[in-house]
Parts: sequence; C-alpha cells; structure tokens
Amino acid sequence: MKIATFNANGIRARLPIILEWLDKESPDVLCLQETKVQDVDFPREPIENLGYHCAFRGQKAYNGVAILSKRPPEKVSLGFGDGDVSEEPRLLVATINNIPIVNTYVPQGYAPESDKFRYKLEWLQRLGSYFVRYFQPDIPLLWVGDLNVAPEPIDVYDPKGLLGHVGFHPDEHEALSALKAWGFVDVFRRHESGSKMYTFWDYRIPNAVPRNLGWRLDHILATPPLAQKSTRAWIDMSPRLANKPSDHTFVVAEFEVD
Repeated sequence: MKIATFNANGIRARLPIILEWLDKESPDVLCLQETKVQDVDFPREPIENLGYHCAFRGQKAYNGVAILSKRPPEKVSLGFGDGDVSEEPRLLVATINNIPIVNTYVPQGYAPESDKFRYKLEWLQRLGSYFVRYFQPDIPLLWVGDLNVAPEPIDVYDPKGLLGHVGFHPDEHEALSALKAWGFVDVFRRHESGSKMYTFWDYRIPNAVPRNLGWRLDHILATPPLAQKSTRAWIDMSPRLANKPSDHTFVVAEFEVD
C-alpha cells in the first residue's frame, strides 16, 4: 500500500502537477492539504477520471483537506467531533483498506507571541484528545499531513538560527512529542536518517530550492503495528522543481498490507 501526502497550496493551481504525479506514481492514497477551494468547486472530475475517489472539505482561498483513494473511502468524518462548529477545514478522516487515515493541516501559527500561535498549540492539544477518544495505539492508524512543525535539528536548514521561530519552536516540539508519545512512529525517519531532507522551501527566500534552504514540515506517522509493516519512505523533489510549483512537495511511504 502506497500512501502520500502533499500540501498543494491551492489544488486548482497545482492540478496539473497532482494529476501528473498520480498518473506516474499511482499511490493507493494521496492526502492533500491547503486545497483552498469550496467543496462545490473541487476539481473532482479529472481526478476521478484517473480512477480515484475523492473525499474533501474546503473553503474559499484558505485551508482545506482532501483524501484521494483508489478504493472507496469508508467512515469519512470531518473535524474533531467535539461539537465545536467553529472548527476550520483542517482535519479529514477516512478508513481505507481497514486503516483509518487522519489527514491534518495543522495551523501555521504566524508568530510565537501571537494568538495564532496559541491557537496552534491548543489545536495540537485537541488533536491529542481526539486520538485518545477515538483510537488506540496498538491498532493500525495513519496520521499524515502538513504538521507545520520540523521535529529535529536535522529537519531545518539552520537549526541554531531558526530555533524559536514558528515551525521550530520548543513549545511546538513539546506538543508534537506528546502526540508521538501516545503511540506514533515517524515513518520517514524509520527509513531515512540523513540530514538536508526537506519537504518545504519558502517562496520568499531567493533560490531556496537550489540552495536547499528547507524544512521538513510534512509527515507520515503510524502506530507501531502499522509502522512495522512500512518498507520504504521518501521525499519526491521533482514536483517542487516543476512549473508553478507548490512551496511543498510529496512525501511517500509504502506498507506491506493487503
């Protein structure tokens, strides 16, 4: 089973890249974040023409998540399910091949002193409560998406200079560590231990990609019973080099499951 995640930064703008990648790599599941489109405008037809089912939740110009899968998604749910109707379209869950997949677009946080940063930490805390309420760490479960946190010094291009910035802040590291401690394995790091392996390069930094000034913000995590069945994980750089790319690229993992 091949699983991938990609922050599209606008699915309509990035649709040619997504369709080409689906056709080339043929993943069983592709999770998307920052689709930035209302549900009525989601470009499902060209995706379905490639043989994929679409589950999605979005809004105009911001946020938005989607799960594309070869098999019909089951038990699709939106949000934390805790009754908070103000929740933005950042969390989408579907069961595929009997494996629940939690696709998240974690809030970016803006600046450590801002209300948006506090909201990000609260959001991650709510996510932890969500996992406790609905899942168990000894049962196969996938958590994927743009987590907007680089976990370790090797996951950013300048760990000393960036420490304390949003995306590489001790409070975020603590929040992510708590979630992992519940029962998640970083599948990419299970297979790749090297440095300078990133998934995001800021548009605002001149020549960020050729200089490899990146961050590893996009992740595929699994509970131990499923992580043990992972056989490979990698970052596909080629879409970031395409015409009119997202500022993120694809992360992929393969599992030996039926």
